[in-house]
Amino acid sequence: MSQLTEKLAAAKTVAIMGHIRPDGDCIGSCLALYNYIREQYPSVDATVYLEKPADKFDYLQGFGDICSDFEEDRAYDLCVCLDCSDRARFGSFVKYLDSAADSLCIDHHITNLNFAAVNVVEASASSTCEVLFEQLEAEKVNKAVAECLYTGIIHDTGVFKFSSTSAKTMRIAGFLMEKGIDFTSIIDDSFYTKTYIQNQVLGRALLESVTFMDGRCIFSVVRKQDMEFYGVESKDLDGIIDQLRITRGVECAIFLYEVGIHEYKVSLRSNTNLDVSRIASYFGGGGHVKAAGCTMSGSIHDVINNLSSHIEEQMNQENENV
Repeated sequence: MSQLTEKLAAAKTVAIMGHIRPDGDCIGSCLALYNYIREQYPSVDATVYLEKPADKFDYLQGFGDICSDFEEDRAYDLCVCLDCSDRARFGSFVKYLDSAADSLCIDHHITNLNFAAVNVVEASASSTCEVLFEQLEAEKVNKAVAECLYTGIIHDTGVFKFSSTSAKTMRIAGFLMEKGIDFTSIIDDSFYTKTYIQNQVLGRALLESVTFMDGRCIFSVVRKQDMEFYGVESKDLDGIIDQLRITRGVECAIFLYEVGIHEYKVSLRSNTNLDVSRIASYFGGGGHVKAAGCTMSGSIHDVINNLSSHIEEQMNQENENV
């Protein structure tokens, strides 16, 4: 019996939560668990708490049931935290974790702080959806749950091209495909398809990108005034960091977008042994070895200088070890 199965058997009310600015893996894992509980534990009252996700995920069953506003104060029997390494990243929904009688965290971030009563964290897994799949009873995974899990896996593996993709990842994906999901549409519509405005912002970010450290690093920034000009939100900036990452010769990509006065959300990607999770953790963030993020204050010049010093330090250490 998995940790999840054991805890669900003892609960009558369950809060399901993921991190702020939810991505595909976060949304997919939360809705996968929600649909699984509705199907297999019909007497359990489950609620999903997430910031409003991008509309491109509205094909997932249960999308319209997501609660993005405060309800009246409720105390749940169980709070299940998904794809979140730090309780601070739940935002205002953290109150449901604090008031729950029991808690379980299912995650794959190497920087997870083990904040729940029980923590199932597999840093080597491709995604939280992969970890969650192994907590479910496979024979009870229906098509709706499979769509959610597959969505999370493709988003956190970059459609199976990131180094975190393993043979186990592919076996799980194959199992989910056999449930009859429209995997082609899931990939095209939720991962690749962009609006005209999103393409404009992407183009501007690429046009204004800057390489440094002899072309081994690249960064770009989208300012608040740019976001207001195009009428976009943070969720519309998906894909910019990954496009920067695949620039020929680049070992580390950095993308910033402004969230306040001299305050930036930072995304980091690595193409080598550079551990960007160490860098993000130093600045109060977290993530994975090759994909991490944090929030930093200062001018753009300050932020890039502070990051580059840590990047250069790791690169120098790597050269010394060769």
